[in-house]
Order: sequence, then C-alpha cells, then structure tokens
Amino acid sequence: MRVLVGGASGFLGRHLVDTLRKRGHTTTSLVRREPTADRESRWDPAAGTIDARVIEDADVVVNVAGSPTIGIPYSRSWARNLRESRVTTTRTLAEAIAASATRPAFLAGNAIAVYGDHGDHPVTEAGDSRGHTLMGEVTRDWQAAARPAVDAGARVCVLRTSPVMDRESEPLRMLGRIFRLGLGGKIGSGRQYFPMISLRDWLAAVTQLAEDPDASGPVNICCPQTPTNAEFSRALAHALGRPAVLPIPSLAVRLGAGPLAPELLASVNLVPQALLDSGFEFRDRDVTAVIAAGLAGER
Repeated sequence: MRVLVGGASGFLGRHLVDTLRKRGHTTTSLVRREPTADRESRWDPAAGTIDARVIEDADVVVNVAGSPTIGIPYSRSWARNLRESRVTTTRTLAEAIAASATRPAFLAGNAIAVYGDHGDHPVTEAGDSRGHTLMGEVTRDWQAAARPAVDAGARVCVLRTSPVMDRESEPLRMLGRIFRLGLGGKIGSGRQYFPMISLRDWLAAVTQLAEDPDASGPVNICCPQTPTNAEFSRALAHALGRPAVLPIPSLAVRLGAGPLAPELLASVNLVPQALLDSGFEFRDRDVTAVIAAGLAGER
C-alpha cells in the first residue's frame, strides 16, 4: 500500500512509519518545511493547503498530528494549540480526500476523552460522549473535522487512542521518574478506570486497520482488561521495585492540572470491542503486560 502520514515526526508517527515500511508499504510523510527527502511532501494545515497529488496517489491516509497534551494547563495558547493542531490537520486531510477522485481510506487520530466519565460501566465504541471538559470538546471537534471524508464515501476509522505506555512517551516516562523516587501513588480515590495500550499493540492495531478494507467507524485502542488507577499504580510500583504509598488528593489534581483534571479523575472502563470483533490479537492484554512492554521498549 501507499500510505500518507500526517504527524510523522511525532512519537507515534515515527514508529508507525517504521512499522509500515517493515511490512513492505510505501510511506510519504507530510512536513511543514521544505522537503528534504523523496518520501516527504509539504503541507500547511493552518492554511488548509496540501498537494492534491499525494492524496490521489495514496491508498490510506493516517493523521496522528497534534501538539503535546502535556503542557501548561492554564495557558490559553496551549489550549488553543491543543485544539487547532488536531482539528485543522484532520479537516485539511478530510477535505482533500473528499475532493479527490480516488478517495483513499482515512485513519483519523482521536482520543478516549470523547467519552467522558462513565464510572464502572463498560464502554464500547457505541458509548455516548459526556461532559464539557476541555479534552472532551477537543475530541468531539476533532472527530467532526473528519466528516467531509465520511460524507464523500471514503472509508474512515476514528482512532480513539488511550494513553500509549512506552519508556519514550508520556505518561509512562514522567510517571516512571516519579515512582522511581518513591513518590508515586494512586490519583484521587484510585477507583477510576484508566485505559492504556502498549506501543507495540497500538502499532499493530493501526496497521491492521490500514490494511483491512472493511474496517471503518470509531475504534477503541486500549488493552482488553482496563485497570483502575490504583491497579495501575500498584503494577508500576511493583515493576520498578518501589512503594506506591503517596496518593495524590483529588483537590491537588484539580489545582495542579486545571482543565486537564477531569481526564485524570474520570473513569472510563473502556472495551476495544471493534478490535476484538475483528480478531485482533493483543500481545499485552492487561496492565502488568502493558507496563512490562513499555518499560522494556518493546516494539
């Protein structure tokens, strides 16, 4: 296949490009500077411009572009970039796909914040979107930006990605430092469900979705057995040989994380139903396996 990738310079994008190439696919990376290689094409998502030829030539378009979620939570510019970097890139690609003659498949990045707080209730792709948090609003606008491609009849998968646990990425890198100092512990009550996925399972899932001509719609990308935050804290502490006895009070989270606090305190007992129904084989099914793979840098 010929795959066009937005966000190819980011953590997920870099590893996805490597994985696709190892499977024999040809990739082209979208860049915002002058291209320096044959496998690059310049675009300007803020202006809505992209070379129509790279869309026409692609079998699949994948967008994992977006500014870092970790930032200064009370900064207006950070919040604006958080939204615009996701919505504008998705809209630019969706509109280009809709205007093309070939209408390649579109794998549009998104996040599990779209669901909001669902308590203990299992949440599949059919779950409703709740609340009016910053990330909840961003994810809804993010998904809506892919609508032109859907309306044009292209095959569209919305990648509702849970936190990807890897030693090179947040949150595991940040939490690993805290827990190694013996300062780790559950957040709030710890009873809230905390979905996650290993990098190698994320890469395998997205690759399968790219290759499967029948895959479409929202897809929860998480391990099959979603842990609570307390279970995650215990598992990480055990893996690092450190205690996990310093819980972070909910009030401290609200004060420190600001508009991101609802995502840290919300409970989403996520189920990757679409992947399970497709026969996808997870290598890391629970929190212990996900953390082990993440700390070891398994690809």
